Amino acid sequence: MYHLSSRLLLFSLLLLLQVFAVAQQNVGLSGKVTDAATKQPLAGATVHIRGTTHQVVTNADGQFFFQTGQRLPVTYDISYVGYQPIQLRATTAQVEVSLQSNSGQLGDVIVTGYSTQNRKFISGSIVSVSGNALKDIPAAGVNQLLQGKATGVQVIANSGVPGGGVTFRIRGNNSINASVDPLYIVDGVFISNTDPIQTGLGNQQQSNPIADINPADIESIQVLKDANATAIYGSLGANGVVIITTKRGRLNAKAKISFNTYQGWSQPINKFKVTTGPQTALLTNESRINTAIDNGLPPGSVVLPFPNPDTLPTYDRFSGLFRTARTSNYELSAQGGTENSTYYVGLGYFKQESVVRPSQFERLSARLNYDNYLTRQLKVGTSINLARTQRNLSGSDNNPQGVINSALFPRSYLPIFNPNGTYARYGSFDNHLALIENLNNDAVGWRTIGNLYAEYTFLPGLKLKSSWSIDNTSEYENNYNNTLISAGIATNGSAASYETKNLVLTNEQVLTYIKSFGKGRKHNINALVGNTLNTVLSQNTTATGFGFASNDLTAVSVAATRSGSSSRAESKLVSFFGKASYTFDNKYTFDGSLRADASSKFGVNNQWGYFPSGGVTWRASQEPFIQNLNLFDELKFRASAGLSGNQNGIGSYAAQGLWASGANYLEQPGTAPSQLANPNLTWESTRQVDVGVEFAVLKNRLNVVLDFYDKYTYDLLLNVPVPNRSGFASYLQNYGAVRNKGTELAINTVNVETKDFRWTTDFNISWNRNRIEKLASDIAQGASGRNISILKQGYPVNSFQLYRQLYVDAQTGNAVYEDVNKDGGITSADRQIVGNALPNYTGGLTNNLSYKGFDFNFFWYFQQGNKIMNMNDFFLVHGGTQANIGFVPRQLERWQKPGDVTDIPRLTTSSLNPSVNGGPANNYGGNVANLSSRYLRDGSFLRLKTISLGYNLPTGVVQKARFSSARVYVQATNLLTFTNYNGLDPEVSSQSSNQNTAGYDWATVPQPKTIQAGINISF
Repeated sequence: MYHLSSRLLLFSLLLLLQVFAVAQQNVGLSGKVTDAATKQPLAGATVHIRGTTHQVVTNADGQFFFQTGQRLPVTYDISYVGYQPIQLRATTAQVEVSLQSNSGQLGDVIVTGYSTQNRKFISGSIVSVSGNALKDIPAAGVNQLLQGKATGVQVIANSGVPGGGVTFRIRGNNSINASVDPLYIVDGVFISNTDPIQTGLGNQQQSNPIADINPADIESIQVLKDANATAIYGSLGANGVVIITTKRGRLNAKAKISFNTYQGWSQPINKFKVTTGPQTALLTNESRINTAIDNGLPPGSVVLPFPNPDTLPTYDRFSGLFRTARTSNYELSAQGGTENSTYYVGLGYFKQESVVRPSQFERLSARLNYDNYLTRQLKVGTSINLARTQRNLSGSDNNPQGVINSALFPRSYLPIFNPNGTYARYGSFDNHLALIENLNNDAVGWRTIGNLYAEYTFLPGLKLKSSWSIDNTSEYENNYNNTLISAGIATNGSAASYETKNLVLTNEQVLTYIKSFGKGRKHNINALVGNTLNTVLSQNTTATGFGFASNDLTAVSVAATRSGSSSRAESKLVSFFGKASYTFDNKYTFDGSLRADASSKFGVNNQWGYFPSGGVTWRASQEPFIQNLNLFDELKFRASAGLSGNQNGIGSYAAQGLWASGANYLEQPGTAPSQLANPNLTWESTRQVDVGVEFAVLKNRLNVVLDFYDKYTYDLLLNVPVPNRSGFASYLQNYGAVRNKGTELAINTVNVETKDFRWTTDFNISWNRNRIEKLASDIAQGASGRNISILKQGYPVNSFQLYRQLYVDAQTGNAVYEDVNKDGGITSADRQIVGNALPNYTGGLTNNLSYKGFDFNFFWYFQQGNKIMNMNDFFLVHGGTQANIGFVPRQLERWQKPGDVTDIPRLTTSSLNPSVNGGPANNYGGNVANLSSRYLRDGSFLRLKTISLGYNLPTGVVQKARFSSARVYVQATNLLTFTNYNGLDPEVSSQSSNQNTAGYDWATVPQPKTIQAGINISF
């Protein structure tokens, strides 16, 4: 009994000791994260316990807590945007950690193709715009977040129309017929670039297909530029890739509720101007007199149309055209997480009026991002974005009967209203007020961008992710022209309805393996394999009607005459890909990838395309001989090469032999061939070589990234002329080549950094040279049926072919043109390329300053060397040849008497032979004058794109209001512009529906100058 009792007592003591030991090892963990330089707490840093799902973020005091007991020791992974991440092995329950500032980007972990990597080891050319750089920018669209922020990326708004199209080019124009737009990926979803608007925002203006995405939901943006970065996307990545990552919650994070709003007021940078009534009459009289002289008549024999020009009135049409436009934006979001799940919910409402009545853009958006660890190995999640957009389409841009031209073209002495109070109309132009008040062009779109995934971790570093995504766009336009506007008068009312559906379905499987091994973990492997199944479906339905009993009845179904049509197209893509990267001793990285794509768009003989890439990185700063210099904090050399393909922009059945109905004979229906088959049609291919260097000095206060690239695209998908005996003018073949060569430079500096004050500067500049290397024949294109633009071997795309005006003869007033072929006359053979719409270089300069609770930011954007065809001058500096069209004030600078020095010839309606080398003849009213280089202007500009001032309310004030933070700010956009361009706005491209006719300015809505005030509140 004694022995039993002794054993029980001993057992109990041992049990207590074990429990005590376990209690000592399984403890609650806590700590604090601070800035190593300033010792200030870092709120929002991520702390993860390695080997578990436990993850939290630090609070406002930089503190973190893990409520769940955890056995010591533990290894923490601690990261914070803008700081170098660290690993910490903790043997105590409470720790304090200091993070080193990483003012540049060399230490960031960024998203690449299907994976994440540390920038230090990436051999590709990738630009990353982090959440910190985006969070305080009140922007209407994604394009505004990237303009001037990324080297090699040109972002230009084509007009000032809300929700309007943008020119987005990464390292130049790669193609002629195929698309040159980049691939957009939002949380793994491939986004359609197809413009859903059937009628367009104007005669040639596109809408913005990514305007459905709320910028406030974006966490970061990565731009993949070179072949090594984009080749993993194969045929989808030839024009570069823009990866958008939206906000997500964090594990074990308290719910954070944020409310943001701003209100804006916009006015045009410039307004249209025309000559006054007396000036218009004076110019008209002068034209008649000069015409009589040209025809050998005495000036006194001319009966002047306006004997007393000074008595004519002037009617202002632009006060009714322009307005102070309002912008309203409201955003509400919540994010956080539990021990096993995270969430982000965002709601947004945005409405923006155009400075030109009556167009506007409205967006209602909702986003849900949810992730859940069902087990320690299995993670599932979803990302869903719903958006409803509404556009009031005024048809303002470059539309002969649009709102702008109807105010701009009629002569200023003509009244706006008839004596009986009705709208006055002149020639082919409607009354601008009639259009503004009676236009019923409405487009409502619904868009769902969604992703559902499951991720299973087999072993540490080995995981399989399967995802299913959808991008579904449905756009419905309902247009009605009533009998109060010209388009409806002739037909007693006309209506049109368009329904457009674009559906992109994608399924992907990716197996990823990441492993570090060897002594000191000198060997690191990052590898993946995967496949993609992609389907794109497009459907269009159109219905039109004419003749309505009343303007109150606007549906096509009640029209007296009705017609309709529909179309459907489907294409499929199957892909397999693999990628591997090996890093040795944190110094040397070798990586490569291969993707195989098969597309249903191509001929049966060449449906498969293979796109390899490879790269190498040398972190020279890790070498002892570099470290001994005590100069570089980071020094990295990289080089890459690879192939990528392109199939975007051609039809779903581009390689098929097609037949079409309508070939009727003797009232019997018939069909006929409409497209030649090409079973050998295959991918456009882009071969790109990139060499770059990145370095940081002065304790990471100066960071520099420099890139050189050569990008060659061959086997262009081109409509090549064929003999007429084939029954066709051309058919789609692989023929032609385009080259882009360039240099990119990015500099980041920390100018001042103290406890209370910080000043940083970001500067970037990009040079690109474009050249068509191979083309079957010249391809002429242009605005208003005039072949002003041309594609010609040996020259850049978007080139202008015109007669070069040398000068205006000071004695005769005749325009003198260059006789290119020296035959003594000016003929079509003397037209030459006199410039192009592509800039020589673009760039941006951003300064961020903060002092205690204040922050100040200003951003300049610039581009140089591009030309703009000023079609407003083309039509309104016409010298009297247009009887019903007025003039712009520039016409007053014309030649009037011997000795006048100007570039505008004398006014006349004569169509004589043009002057050569100062001869007596003049062709101001003929084709030569219409196609003169006089209308081609320098489009270079420097613009103060944004300037903002913000203030974070003091902690005491915020806490009293029961907020966690509050910021108020004011921002100005497009406040200053420096340019020699004589139009309203140099940031313009009105012919955006054709990528080969950039650089036109034709009755285009100018960029607005906007003042915004807002507040951001978090709970």
